[in-house]
Amino acid sequence: MLTPYFECGRYRFPMKVANTNAVKTVFKPLVMGILNITPDSFSDGGKFQSLDHAITHAEQMIEDGVDIIDIGGESSRPGATPLPLDEELKRVIPLIYALRDCGKPISIDTYKPEVMREAIIAGVDMINDIRGFASPEARVVVADSDVGLCVMHMQKSPEVMQQQPSYQNVTQEVIAFLRERCDQLVAAGVEKNRLSIDPGFGFGKNLEHNIELMQNISFIQEQLGLPLLAGISRKNMIGIITGKPVERRMAGSLAAALAAMAQGARIVRVHDVAETVDAIRVWQAVNTSKAR
Repeated sequence: MLTPYFECGRYRFPMKVANTNAVKTVFKPLVMGILNITPDSFSDGGKFQSLDHAITHAEQMIEDGVDIIDIGGESSRPGATPLPLDEELKRVIPLIYALRDCGKPISIDTYKPEVMREAIIAGVDMINDIRGFASPEARVVVADSDVGLCVMHMQKSPEVMQQQPSYQNVTQEVIAFLRERCDQLVAAGVEKNRLSIDPGFGFGKNLEHNIELMQNISFIQEQLGLPLLAGISRKNMIGIITGKPVERRMAGSLAAALAAMAQGARIVRVHDVAETVDAIRVWQAVNTSKAR
């Protein structure tokens, strides 16, 4: 059974639909807006490197209806090399301080325990770890806080993850991985309602793997009883399917977000906040029914 709430630092998000006898509706997923402050991110690298530009972009996302802002200081694109700790701290911590009172939960996309610790001190509400909190130190850091967590699956590391990814059964292997990591976090003292999961689309998966995981979002979420985050926006799978370069993948990304929502995804992580919010509004309106 899915946890009723996602506890995200200062914020609490219901994870179930509040239907009545008169109205039946579908769950309205949370929109997580991507705010990369990196020079080499695959989609928007270099656009929001300065603090002022990053703040302006965050303010625009808030105006557009974002639910969570996800700050990333290190690129995790295929082939990316690790960023030195000091450089990542220099990029992300001032921005967290600048945005922590913006009225929206602030998430940090990092796998480094030291960055997690400083981000929590700075006032972050959520930590999104592409390595699934593999580090025991990371688990200790987050257990001693109230931040929400996103546990992601990745095969290998960004440097080599897209070099012939292989699975016997990608859905079952992703479920087993996520279950193990979530159990480790709970054993470390993390409350279950602080957890969310991410199958890691494009992180050590080919197109076939990604499509199978997309088709099994509902199953994965049900098996683990935790809200699922779908991060598909502008990724290579969209490019392969549509034949479009990264800057022309908005339509494909919206279609992928809607497909994830139809499968029950509770959070969608996107670059195009305004367009995604509009798509969700139309999708929810069409899927709301009144008793006859």
